Amino acid sequence: MNDQPDSPQGEGIRLQKVLAAAGIASRRASELLIEEGRVEVNGRIVTEQGLRVDPEKDTIRVDGSRIPSPRHHLYLVMNKPRGVVSTMEDPEGRKTLLDYLPRLKERIFHVGRLDTDTEGLILLTNDGEFAHRMAHPSYEVPKTYSVQAAGVMDNRTLKRLEKGVTLDDGPVKPDKVKLVSRGANKTLVEVSLHEGRNRIVRRMFDTVGHPVDRLARTAIGPVRLGTLPVGEIRELTREELGELLDLVGM
Repeated sequence: MNDQPDSPQGEGIRLQKVLAAAGIASRRASELLIEEGRVEVNGRIVTEQGLRVDPEKDTIRVDGSRIPSPRHHLYLVMNKPRGVVSTMEDPEGRKTLLDYLPRLKERIFHVGRLDTDTEGLILLTNDGEFAHRMAHPSYEVPKTYSVQAAGVMDNRTLKRLEKGVTLDDGPVKPDKVKLVSRGANKTLVEVSLHEGRNRIVRRMFDTVGHPVDRLARTAIGPVRLGTLPVGEIRELTREELGELLDLVGM
C-alpha cells in the first residue's frame, strides 16, 4: 500500500476508484465512506483522500466486509441435480458437472464433491489455490445439509446426533442439528458441520438407525443455495467471495 497523495507518479490506484470499480458506491460516495471512517486497508482505518492501494495485494474492507481484488478467475455456484457425478467426465457415460457448464476456454474444476445421489450446492472454479484451501480440513469451512431421513426420529435420537456419534473412522460432532419437520415415516433435519469425510452425513444417520432417503447441501460458509434452480449456475457475489477468502486465509 502506498500512503502518498494522489499524483501522476504515484503507485497503485486511488482507494475511492477501487471502491467504485468494485461496485461499492460512486467515487463521490466512496469518498464520503472514507471520510466517515468506514473503510479499512490492511487493518487500518483510512480517513484521508487520495490514498493509493494495490487491490491485488491490499486487504480492503468497508463496514467490516472484505472487498475482493478484481477477478481473474471464475467462481461459480451450481445446484447439482441428483444422479449427476461430481466429475468433469465419466467412463460409464453418466451425466457429469460438465454437462451443465457453458463452453469455457478455461479449465474448470469442482471444489470438493457431492455423492452422485446427493444434490445441491457445489462450487466450481479455475483458481487452484482457492479450491485447495476450501477443501483443506484445517480451514473448517462449515457446510449445511437438508436431510430427509427414514422413519420418525424422536427427540432422544436428535439429541444423540447433536452430541455427536462415533463412526468407523472416528467421532463426529455436528455444529448444529435442527428438526425441520416430522411426517409420514420420515423426518426432515438440517445439519451443519465443518468436516468433509466421505459420506459423513449418510453414515451419521445410519448410525442412529434412520438411513437418509434424500440429501441436499444447502450452504457452504456464507454461500446459500437459495432459489437457484436445479442444474443452474450463477457467479459468487462480491460479498460471498470476500467472506470465503477470509475463511480460508487468502
